[in-house]
This record gives sequence, C-alpha cells and structure tokens, in this order.
Amino acid sequence: MATEFQALLVEQPEKKVFTRAVVTRSLDELPAGDLVVKVHYSSLNFKDALSATGNPGVTRNFPHTPGIDAAGEVVSCGDGAFQPGDKVIVTSYDLGMETDGGFGQLIRVPSQWALKLPEGLTLRESMMLGTAGLTAALSVQELVASGVTPDNGPVLVTGATGGVGSLAVAILAKAGFTVTAVTGKLEESDYLKSLGAETVISRETLLAGNERPMLKTTWAGGVDCVGGDMLAAAIKSTQYDGAVTCCGLVGAVDLNVSIFPFILRGVRLIGIDSAECSMERRTKAWQRLATDWKLNQLEAMIDEVTLAGLEDKIQTMLKGGLKRRALVNLLD
Repeated sequence: MATEFQALLVEQPEKKVFTRAVVTRSLDELPAGDLVVKVHYSSLNFKDALSATGNPGVTRNFPHTPGIDAAGEVVSCGDGAFQPGDKVIVTSYDLGMETDGGFGQLIRVPSQWALKLPEGLTLRESMMLGTAGLTAALSVQELVASGVTPDNGPVLVTGATGGVGSLAVAILAKAGFTVTAVTGKLEESDYLKSLGAETVISRETLLAGNERPMLKTTWAGGVDCVGGDMLAAAIKSTQYDGAVTCCGLVGAVDLNVSIFPFILRGVRLIGIDSAECSMERRTKAWQRLATDWKLNQLEAMIDEVTLAGLEDKIQTMLKGGLKRRALVNLLD
C-alpha cells in the first residue's frame, strides 16, 4: 500500500497567518482510525473555506487538511466493517475540521463515519451532492415525514442559489413539489428554473410585511437555508399544519417570530443537522438520492477542479461569488 499522497495542507507559520499549498503527506501523519480510504472525489463547502483560512470556529490545530466530504475506495479496515475495494462515502462528524479531511488522497477515520456507496450512484455523483446534497435530502425527508405533500400546495426554498438551496430545489421538484425559489440573485432565475423551480422571487418579496406577527398563508412547507428574517417570514407565511426546516445561519442566528404561527396554525419548525445525525437517517437519505430522488441536472450544477485549483475556488467562495458547487477530483 502506498503511504505517501498529495493533499492540500494548511499551515500556521505565525499567529493569524495561514498558508495553503498542495504537498506530499504520509499516512503516518494522519490521525488514528480503523478505516483508510483512497479518496477519489471531494467537494468544497463553506466550512472548508473557513477551515482553509484559519477560522477558529472550525479548525484550531494546524497543520491541517480540510475537506468535510470524501468518497473513495477502502484501502484497509481494522475492525472488519468494510473490505478493501468497497466504495464508501464519508461526510460530517469531525472530518475536515480537526480530523484531516477529503482534500487529501488518503483519509483515516473511524469506520462508523462511513457508509457504503448506494447502488445507483457513482463516487463522482456522490460528491456532486456531498454534505450539501445530504442536508437538502434530510430537509425534504423531514418535510415528507411531517405530512407535507405536493397536493398541499407550493413549497418555498430560501437561499436557493446556494449549495443546499439549489439541491433542495432540484430534489423537491424531482419529488413532485411545486417549488418557489427565493434568492438575492434574480439574474440566476433561469438557472433555478432549470433545476425545477416553478417561480423565482426576490428576498424583498418574501420579506414584505415581515414586521407583522403573521403573514398570508402561502406555502405548504419550506426549506430555509438562510435563517434570521428569511426564516421568520417563511414561518409566518406557512399554511395550517405546514412545516419549515432550517439548516442555515448566514442571514442571522436570531429568530424574531411570535408563537402565533405555531399555536394558531400548527406550523412546525424542524432543525436539520447533517453533521451528527444518525447513520440510519443519513443512509435513508443517500438511498433516496440514488433512486427516486436521483437528479439528472448534477453536471450542470458543478465545476470540477483538482487540488491545484482549490485556492481560487476558496477565495471566490469567501467573497460570495461561487455560482456552482466545486467538485474536487483527487484522481488527477
């Protein structure tokens, strides 16, 4: 087994100074774990960009290899949970945070963090989805479990041009829902409609009248990827017995909403956590992404890069200019 591999390494030569370079690393440098995986593909998430630039809320110990997503083939597994050659997906938990992650050609992690690639998905497709796709699928899964159906009326997706939002639009449309996408980038309306959105509205349209405790009932349910006022407006305009999931906080961490929508309309607010959710729930979500929720628009939703191309994507993401998900090819 080859023990040397290429990886993006973030180092801290001095306080508040962080450097990034593609270097040769050794398996011996990786943390302890039962499972060694040869990574074929990863993807770039906002948390990765923060880790790569030294944000202490994500990563405190350097040198470090970011990458909260990884898909590849098992090299070895000490506890027998997987066999060499098995294709697996590893996302979430501590991967890419304090544990060296998917921006390296090898990872070593606890075997409990991995699941077998479901039949119907390739390793490449799984990382076109990544944590963003998993989070979107968990959100839709919870709406469906709460009784929200296409017959109940339109559903809302906020932050629709983001990674989770765009995939939520596509999954909801695939599941038969009529989707209204909310975005601050109306120039991306054609793109959102190509993913399955029936209607695209501005943030200002959704927020109109948001100072009131309740708004006109419009949505059967919603997937909020923003938080703050956007989440409040979604809750206030959800119809009786509807549900809204929340998974983002880029808008704000505070929620200014009265209890009226909850006790007068029976609206449910459901938090989505893809980092520590049970393996049963995540496996179910991945199975649906490989079968009835499998998307045929994935190629149009990504830009593919190698490790050498990550720096440009990281900087673009931090400036809010990334228009498509970045798929990281570690085979080249």
